[in-house]
Amino acid sequence: MKIFLVRHGESEGNRDNKFRGRVDYPLTDLGKKQAQDLAKFLEGFDIGKIISSPLKRALQTAQPISKIKKISIQEDQNFNNINLGIWENLTKDFVEKNFPKEWELWKKTPEYLDVEGMEKLDDVMERSCIRLKEIVEISSTDILIVTHRAVLKPLLAGILKIPKPYFWKIHFDPASTTILETRDDDFILKNLNINHYLRENHFEYF
Repeated sequence: MKIFLVRHGESEGNRDNKFRGRVDYPLTDLGKKQAQDLAKFLEGFDIGKIISSPLKRALQTAQPISKIKKISIQEDQNFNNINLGIWENLTKDFVEKNFPKEWELWKKTPEYLDVEGMEKLDDVMERSCIRLKEIVEISSTDILIVTHRAVLKPLLAGILKIPKPYFWKIHFDPASTTILETRDDDFILKNLNINHYLRENHFEYF
């Protein structure tokens, strides 16, 4: 079985360099184009199930794929983005200026970050990994999951047993595709951050 892990396309929060979390930003025009490019790339794969974070930017990324594949989208809260607490909707420049110690931790080892109201990455890893294993257990077709950077990184680290600090050692571009395969009750990384199909892509790091 193959599992296709997709990061949503560029959203207004990405464009404006904000911490996004659960804020329900829609895709930008670029993000919508990226979603179309993504759908064309995935058209040739035998995907039988589409699962998405409930946030607009993920659903809007999944919709062109759903249309091409004629498969309905299943929303799943376990793949919702990390809750970033008081940082949500703040620009990264603002956070760097007003939370200097926490900002340095974010840039180096966000696995240990503790900000008011923020969900721990350990908890994101637990909920997403448990749910992925449940879905694989009951599925007989290849699966597509559309979610967020701060879900994909702990999910992949958990599934592949990558130790801390892992967050900045893995990169996912907007509207990129990562492919896992199941083998003997385990997961194997086949392809990471496929993005050659994107006509335009703005690099985002921190």
